[in-house]
Amino acid sequence: MFKKDGRSESGITLVATNCELVGDIHFSDQLLVNGIVKGNIYAQAGSKATVTISEKGRVRGEICVPNVIVNGKVFGDIRSDKHIELAAKAEVKGNVFYNLIEMVKGSRVDGSLVHLQDGKQEVAQAKPPKAADKSEDEAVVPAVAAVASPPAQA
Repeated sequence: MFKKDGRSESGITLVATNCELVGDIHFSDQLLVNGIVKGNIYAQAGSKATVTISEKGRVRGEICVPNVIVNGKVFGDIRSDKHIELAAKAEVKGNVFYNLIEMVKGSRVDGSLVHLQDGKQEVAQAKPPKAADKSEDEAVVPAVAAVASPPAQA
């Protein structure tokens, strides 16, 4: 778990298939979601973290991670200042804020795609869908502030 010099080893955090995690997740390396996460997912500032939502994975909350791979379902906004990959079975019910995006045929986004210039653009708060349009299983978490700090003033 820890090296002799006190630094932690890199590793993969797993939310297993039959697991439901309620609450926010903060991590710095890799997160693999095969089960259900009911909460927000945040990467440590300055990390090169990657979250992977597998075909059976479900997330109900906001994802703020530099690298995101989705092949399952996300009910909430995704914010990535590096790279997002939406695989063939990906379903996102929320807004996607991205610097670089790959969308495979079959992936779906029910929300807006917002391009971030070099991950530095401040993201405006998005309007959640009308209450009549969402079922209990498809509720969208409202957008939060920004992916990255605002650009430095000259």
